[in-house]
Amino acid sequence: MAETAREVAAGTLAPECASVADLYPESLLRATDAALEAFEREAHALREPSDEAVFGTVERVVLAPNAIDGDGQHGGAGFCTEEREQLCQYIDLTLSELGVDVAMLAARQSINRLEITDCWRDW
Repeated sequence: MAETAREVAAGTLAPECASVADLYPESLLRATDAALEAFEREAHALREPSDEAVFGTVERVVLAPNAIDGDGQHGGAGFCTEEREQLCQYIDLTLSELGVDVAMLAARQSINRLEITDCWRDW
């Protein structure tokens, strides 16, 4: 959004082509950033976590976008398929970077690693 605003201000993008602001209002971006920052703090605090602790963290980070996606204060804006997939990849990547073997975590639950968010996801 900031880049789009700079392009409009510089005259390199016509205002009518700057519809990204409608798709991603500031309130949606701020709420999403806050939810992901909370997830990162919680995930970083995990030390040799049990599967239940990791799944608890995943549940909380999934429930936050559920609430954000359904919140009317964003003017009907929400997450499209691409953003949903990116959120799932972000969760997987963050856990992996912190040393969680997501594939093994999922296997112990008899699910695919791409399904670790599914039981809580509305988006």
